[in-house]
Amino acid sequence: MLNMSDIKVGVRLVHDGEPYVVTASDHHKMGRGGAILKTKLKHLVTGAVIDKTYQGNDKAEEADLANSTATYLYNDGVNYTFMDTESFEQFELSAEQVEDIADYMPENEDVEILIFNGKPVSVELPQKIVLEVVEAPPGVKGDTSDGGGTKEIELSTGLRIKAPLFIKKGEKIRINTETGEYVERA
Repeated sequence: MLNMSDIKVGVRLVHDGEPYVVTASDHHKMGRGGAILKTKLKHLVTGAVIDKTYQGNDKAEEADLANSTATYLYNDGVNYTFMDTESFEQFELSAEQVEDIADYMPENEDVEILIFNGKPVSVELPQKIVLEVVEAPPGVKGDTSDGGGTKEIELSTGLRIKAPLFIKKGEKIRINTETGEYVERA
């Protein structure tokens, strides 16, 4: 069981029998009253966000999640299909379950799958990934006059981001999956 002091951003817990991850945590100490902890919890299956307040001796059950490696195969428009790298069994996750990270998953790449009660519920990506640039307009001398020095490029997954002017089509670059920003050439 998790005490109020153990509930921090990134902690996975069970609320009403469902797995959640803490996305925000704000500790308040009232004058003569007890301390409270206001949190935002994101459902690991549906992606829905709820507000939950913990008081005094409230406890939360830690989510029993297992990690497994799977290969992302394809997207049929409704579901994303994966194959477990150990058992070679295929399974699907809905678009809602992977909507935040779909643009960072190239086909035939390995990803970490979170498993809750024997069922795959979510995908975890590393903080930085490498993607190929498929479209990059040429950088022209004088483009930095506005102080930017960046241009919009398209990556192999369809994601469009801002990158430095020297990036060219066909190069591989490293992207931060949390911020969606260019990091460096790979």
